[in-house]
Amino acid sequence: MSTTPPPIVLASASPARLSLLRRAGFDPRVLVSGVDEDAVEDALGPQATPAEVALALGQAKCRAVAALPETAGALVIGCDSVLEFEGRPLGKPDTPEEAVARWYAMRGRSGVLLTGHWLVDRATGKEAGEVAATVVHFGEPSDEEILAYVATGEPLRVAGAFTIDGLGGAFVERLEGDHSNVIGLSKPLLRKLMADLGLNYTAYWSPSEED
Repeated sequence: MSTTPPPIVLASASPARLSLLRRAGFDPRVLVSGVDEDAVEDALGPQATPAEVALALGQAKCRAVAALPETAGALVIGCDSVLEFEGRPLGKPDTPEEAVARWYAMRGRSGVLLTGHWLVDRATGKEAGEVAATVVHFGEPSDEEILAYVATGEPLRVAGAFTIDGLGGAFVERLEGDHSNVIGLSKPLLRKLMADLGLNYTAYWSPSEED
């Protein structure tokens, strides 16, 4: 006898993550955590690796939303992405000038997009988390192209100052690893973490209807 899987709550304001989950067959509710990212990073200290930063941020956001009464009985998913470049974790750039400087440094080089995933099953209290990593090889956009890209505002809204599913995809030559992770959430890792919690990824898929 099949059981109804717990409802999904996405602890992220990212439109890309929401869209990705919907395309993957889920119908999540969105609740934003309001976590102070700088405070989380400060608590980790300067010795923290970029992967540790990504996981801690995803965990903090997930647990903050899981503490809300309206998530009772739900599966809460929290994620946060950073780009590891030259050994440092890069989140969203604070200013257009910073975004331009980053692109001048990144073009023709590679970085690692890290997404920390954290899940809390409110029905059981179980938790699971892990980091997905994808190597990103950047193209060599001209100064003019970089300025035009930053002027769109897109780089200021995303970790690492680039996307692959938006305007910035033209400046990414290739990936090594999971494509969905660079968008903001690794579908293969999500399936694994759900299985670790005893949940069936495919149970959320609706069967097709025949005419």
